[in-house]
Amino acid sequence: MRRVVLASLFEEKRMTAPKKIKGSVENWESGTLGRDARYVKRASAELEREIDEAQGMQAISIRLDRDLIETFKQIARIHNIGYQPLMREALRRFADAEIKAILSAVANASDKSVQQGGKHTVEIKLDDLQRHVA
Repeated sequence: MRRVVLASLFEEKRMTAPKKIKGSVENWESGTLGRDARYVKRASAELEREIDEAQGMQAISIRLDRDLIETFKQIARIHNIGYQPLMREALRRFADAEIKAILSAVANASDKSVQQGGKHTVEIKLDDLQRHVA
């Protein structure tokens, strides 16, 4: 008799237990694992620092024109991304293009290069570099 009661309690519990959902990135992002604001809490400052460090990021403070920020927000909506990641991408593209332009200017200044020990040393004045890049 006791086994029957325990078995029926076990069956009842198993039937009413909620189905476990896999904690995958897709299930978090789709909201399958929930989006109830009652369960949201801010990460600790230490955890935020660890996340930034793991991503190689650093928080900065910068003043920008309001209309520039609004423009980035509008573009971000069109691309379905946040405006801050869009700004990061724009800055990355600018920095990459500038580095290429600077390296090109340095390469064009190769007539001033001096060979020492199989290596070329290029000396270029900052003013000359700025003229080549501009």
